[in-house]
Amino acid sequence: MPAFTLYGARGSTNTDRIRLTLAEGGFTDFDHVLLDLGKGEQKSPANLSRHPWGKVPSVVFPNSFTLYESRAICKYLARRYSIPLLPAESDLDASALFEQALSVETNYFADPAGKIGFEKVAKKFMGLPADEVVVEKAVQALGAFFDVVEKLLQHTEFMAGAEYTLADLYYVPLIQRLMASGYADLIESRPAVAKWWRNVAARPATRQIFS
Repeated sequence: MPAFTLYGARGSTNTDRIRLTLAEGGFTDFDHVLLDLGKGEQKSPANLSRHPWGKVPSVVFPNSFTLYESRAICKYLARRYSIPLLPAESDLDASALFEQALSVETNYFADPAGKIGFEKVAKKFMGLPADEVVVEKAVQALGAFFDVVEKLLQHTEFMAGAEYTLADLYYVPLIQRLMASGYADLIESRPAVAKWWRNVAARPATRQIFS
């Protein structure tokens, strides 16, 4: 019996965040069930029992323990399976910097990056035109965000310090989408950010999931 079942969707950056976490640990003992979002399977009674907002991803363990929200799932799996993506709990300073970096990604990056992904990728598959006003505002917000990150990364190799952690990994799926949508300049025009991204993109797990 597999350790758990991951319910996700093809093309879901949130699902890819979990797959990438597991790949970092070389963990393969799980089932991956893909829901068809185009058919509305995420709103089915079965999926609503796993995720009350009718979204993906979620994970379900044989004892019926269920967890949703990708960032919470990634952190839980990293702890449960000792995937080296978390600072030592005994290091209070490193843990505080880690939590700070997680908050930065969630509060300042994920929303504008997600809007670009939705407008430029999701809407394309839905046969709808992108709202370029929304896109332009999101690009401006990301430009301002990466201007700050450029300064921060001049003093540290990764987002939360000297080691690669979930604070870096959480960015990967949406940055991959930005790059594929023609917004690579947001990364490549800033030397410290570009160096950070090259290091992240070169990791075996990143190459495995996004090759």
